[in-house]
Amino acid sequence: MATPLSADKVLSALKAEGVKVVEYKSWRTHNRNSAGAWGPVHGVMIHHTVTSGTASSVELCYTGRSDLPGPLCHGVIDKEGTVHLVGHGRANHAGSGDGAVLDAVIAEKKLPPDTTAETDGNARFYGFECINLGDNKDPWPAAQVEAIVRASAALLRAHGWGKNGDTSVIGHLEWQPGKIDPRGPGISMSDIRKRVADRLKQSAGWSPDGDEEEDDVPKRSLYETSSYTRTVQPDTWTTLNFNRYYDGKKWVDKDPEPSVLFGPCYYTASVAVKVAGLTQGQEFKVRVARYRQQDGKYVRASAMPTSSPVNDQGKGHFVHTWTGHVPAADKGRLRVEVQHHGPEPVTVEWARAESLYWPA
Repeated sequence: MATPLSADKVLSALKAEGVKVVEYKSWRTHNRNSAGAWGPVHGVMIHHTVTSGTASSVELCYTGRSDLPGPLCHGVIDKEGTVHLVGHGRANHAGSGDGAVLDAVIAEKKLPPDTTAETDGNARFYGFECINLGDNKDPWPAAQVEAIVRASAALLRAHGWGKNGDTSVIGHLEWQPGKIDPRGPGISMSDIRKRVADRLKQSAGWSPDGDEEEDDVPKRSLYETSSYTRTVQPDTWTTLNFNRYYDGKKWVDKDPEPSVLFGPCYYTASVAVKVAGLTQGQEFKVRVARYRQQDGKYVRASAMPTSSPVNDQGKGHFVHTWTGHVPAADKGRLRVEVQHHGPEPVTVEWARAESLYWPA
């Protein structure tokens, strides 16, 4: 059994992991302990708010609704990657869920399907609400996802969880039947768990360049397609082109261009791809590849490990993340490549490549 961390220890753990934190109102004493138990705790649960706007979302999660008093979580993670602490103790975020899922979280084993709702989750999980409309269209920025990873890793590290697996972090949709959060372009719980597991192998302040960080704030690169599709023939690695980018204030249209990151730098890159034409059970491959200049042309120098999801639900929306290095030599740059082995061509209807990077 795990005794919940004190407010001071939660704050210290988050800051040690490199999380930007805002303490909101009287979060340290704001809870629902009068309504039920708080602890023992066993994991971290991720949600989306179904709202937009930081100030209003944070206030809602602090105060609650007429039918559900606050706090509605312990921390609100905004689009920029800041965690706003709104409660400490029991919070109305998880509700009742599947006891078999809780058993798997405690044992750090593969999660079973959630089929029942008979176990009190508010007593057992820390909860983070993340600002997102939840309509499966509102994108999840890389900075926000990185904050989810770091905040989750911070609490797992403080409790000593994650030594036998990585399922101490779950989504609301994996706990309570009928829930869908978190969802949308740029996030998947399997990716979150993998990245949390990778962080826990490093020291708390780890960053991709291997240095302990204090104020080492990464830069952001964001490209996507808009009204631009790409046909992918069978058995052929195809490079995706992106025809607009975000300059920090607005989206800027540009001629289609394949490169989404330019060296020298260390990076964490997330790629979301929406594909039409896949059949159920068909594999679709995604990877990022480093290119270098040779004889006036760019040629592939190396490729990161391929993510190969199987289209097992009749849907074609995939999200993948890689961490790596683009060297200075030969004007290196990063591109996105896809492949499939189906009988007919498929179409990439939309793609987004978002990176946090540290110039080297």
